[in-house]
Amino acid sequence: MKEEALKIKTVDVKSFRQVDLKKKTRVGESLIQILLFMAGVLSIFTTIAIVYELGKEAMLFFGDPDVTLVKFFTMTRWQPGIGQYGIAALVSATLTTSFIAILIALPLGLASAVYLSEYASPKARGVLKPVLEILAGIPTVVYGYFALLFVTPILKTIFEDRIQVYNMLSAGLVMGIMILPLIASMSEDALSAVPRALREGAYAMGATRLETSLQIVVPAALSGIGAAVIVGVSRAVGETMIVAVAAGAGPNFSFNPLDAAETMTGHIARISGGDLSYNTIDYTSLFAIALMLFLVTLVLNLISQWIVNRFREKYE
Repeated sequence: MKEEALKIKTVDVKSFRQVDLKKKTRVGESLIQILLFMAGVLSIFTTIAIVYELGKEAMLFFGDPDVTLVKFFTMTRWQPGIGQYGIAALVSATLTTSFIAILIALPLGLASAVYLSEYASPKARGVLKPVLEILAGIPTVVYGYFALLFVTPILKTIFEDRIQVYNMLSAGLVMGIMILPLIASMSEDALSAVPRALREGAYAMGATRLETSLQIVVPAALSGIGAAVIVGVSRAVGETMIVAVAAGAGPNFSFNPLDAAETMTGHIARISGGDLSYNTIDYTSLFAIALMLFLVTLVLNLISQWIVNRFREKYE
């Protein structure tokens, strides 16, 4: 009887404590919840405001009788002042430089991530990772002049007269160096999140460290690596100063990396710095380009989200 009474008292004390904790108000936690909620609302409001402003000004551009969606997407020359509305001239340069950048950043970034996660000692990781991430803190205008004054002369000695002074190749190569820390850091975080039990199981089956890294760890972290690549591509697509300085200052429909061309962001930076009258076709065309850039980035983010959800591995 005493033991049963003791159990009843213990249960009553526990239930009392649970009810007491639920009823107890914590001002600090409530304040944090309110601040987090306001931050989320502010982020959503900012996105809606950006879309509204871009859409409002872009509608003025597409409202011009001479501008049609067919011309906008199919013409290969971009000179709104004389009736040339082909966004393809700017999109081709954006895709070319971004493709070159990802060709450089993906293998180097993934190799760096595998080394830091699977091979480097804690001491080496503590030194190498901060050094790698220093690249992310360098201003992009510095990268731009590095591409123009250092990388381009080297390319001139290789390709001689076939490459122009301003070219997409040097801009793409330096953009790859710029986004390398982003891909490497995010991929390394994804690799480090793979449970240790998977590695130990592979070692128990006789796999080498290289086989474990490439056949077990990398596939298990594929969703995180894919998201890192898409974020890197989005960063390359939205880059401005490198392409503005090193790629060229004139729209040119070309996929030849040795040619000079102007990306969407580079064109916006160049034109918006001049004297543009409000409500002119040149002015409203900038918002049409910006809206196109926003849609490209949105599509890339949706793809990233799909990759994460499609290939995510859940471990108990």
